[in-house]
Amino acid sequence: MRLLAIGAAVLSFASTTLCAEKGNLTKPLASRLILPSTFKPPQNFKNVNLVHIINLEKSYPKEQINVVIENIAGTPQDEYFIPFTSQQMATIGGLEVKDKKNLDRGLFEVRAVEFDPESDTQFYRVRLAQPLAPKAQITLGITYSYLSALHPLPKHIGQQESQFLVYEFSAYCPSAYVTLKQKTEVKFPSGNVPEYTIVPGGEVESPVKAGSKFTYGSFGEVPVGAVEPVKVRYEFTKPLIHVSRLERDIEVSHWGGNVAFEERYTLHNHAANLTNQFSRVQWAAQQYYNPSSTAIKELKFPLKVGSLDPYFTDVIGNVSTSRFRSNKREANLEIKPRYPVFGGWNYPFRVGWNADLKKFLRKLSTGQGYVLNVPFLEGPKQPEGMEYEHIELRVILPEGAKNVKYSTAVPLTSEAISLHRTFMDTTGRTALTLKAINIVDDFRDRELIVTYDYPLLAGLRKPLVIFVTVFGLFAAAWAIGSINVGIKGKK
Repeated sequence: MRLLAIGAAVLSFASTTLCAEKGNLTKPLASRLILPSTFKPPQNFKNVNLVHIINLEKSYPKEQINVVIENIAGTPQDEYFIPFTSQQMATIGGLEVKDKKNLDRGLFEVRAVEFDPESDTQFYRVRLAQPLAPKAQITLGITYSYLSALHPLPKHIGQQESQFLVYEFSAYCPSAYVTLKQKTEVKFPSGNVPEYTIVPGGEVESPVKAGSKFTYGSFGEVPVGAVEPVKVRYEFTKPLIHVSRLERDIEVSHWGGNVAFEERYTLHNHAANLTNQFSRVQWAAQQYYNPSSTAIKELKFPLKVGSLDPYFTDVIGNVSTSRFRSNKREANLEIKPRYPVFGGWNYPFRVGWNADLKKFLRKLSTGQGYVLNVPFLEGPKQPEGMEYEHIELRVILPEGAKNVKYSTAVPLTSEAISLHRTFMDTTGRTALTLKAINIVDDFRDRELIVTYDYPLLAGLRKPLVIFVTVFGLFAAAWAIGSINVGIKGKK
């Protein structure tokens, strides 16, 4: 990655010191609480009122559950369980729980519970910020998304045909507790929903349609674990962008005054495949009236203000079909793949840029500590949304950085600190590696705060190494030049 100290940007560090002191704010998704195989969630709560919202306006389903829970036990309780199937557990991402009426409490601790690997029902355990007193109530806001949960039907379409997706869910929101009243709202990208399941019962026959929104319910008391399968098929004339792997590097250079970003994508389009071969002539003719298409035409990167010197390459080489606008208000990079990426096609590429380090880093007033504040995830911002199956983020700090700590609101699976060796290094640069799975673009621009100590001697190490190396070369050249290699005859 190239080093160039250019640009101007504004970044607030108002809460940096507080977050840095807390260290890692996340709980790894991979770590599970092991409980006996006979475990069943204790019936300490009941759901007084529940509203389940399913948003299908993007290329991944996003679900939200707003539920009023009441403690029906005789003692204060702080553990609430959310059930999912084994398949859902493998694809669920970004599960967050908060108090809807008191957002200042922040996110509640959420951990996966493993009790019986043979069971199709698994649980997430929510730990409330404070135990809920008997007969007291609290309103929980639960949000999460599913990756690779939408399937085109039919699986193959013509180049100009519309795409329809299928999604399956339950009209009764699955719960580990009795629910007294509930309803499920489904938001579609348009009103074109040719197929959907009709659920009898409730106040009226479900669903109740209002434009592009369907409502199932309201339903009366529903027992624990009850489900009512629903299948919908709706029009979605956009690509399904899936990134199976994203490798994001952030390289910090104190001497260069630069922070360099590079992202390497393994991108797929999970939309319906083409029935016939791709027609370049037909594609060119379509562009005059710009219809909706399941192909990925372009990718738009809204970068931080002050970002400069971008580059964009794929497996063949540099791609010149791009546009970069940078001024005091914005820095937007727009790139077009070498070919339109239709359903079933792949497109691996990399993109990088530089920025002024001063806008992301500040030195603490005391000691030798520094605070780095960067986005955990940037990447393209598409109207249809994007999903990331695996993310590996490396923050490469200067050589000699130590006592590294971090904070982020992104759920992680693992962390590691290692050495990254490049040219003119002695022991190697300190690298913080963070991994996450099943992340969607709703997590764009969430902060990653890294604190570390960087002693003065460590900062002088590289110029000393360069000085000694250059001096050694000159000394060696002088020594070699002073050797008399001439041949003289005997007198």
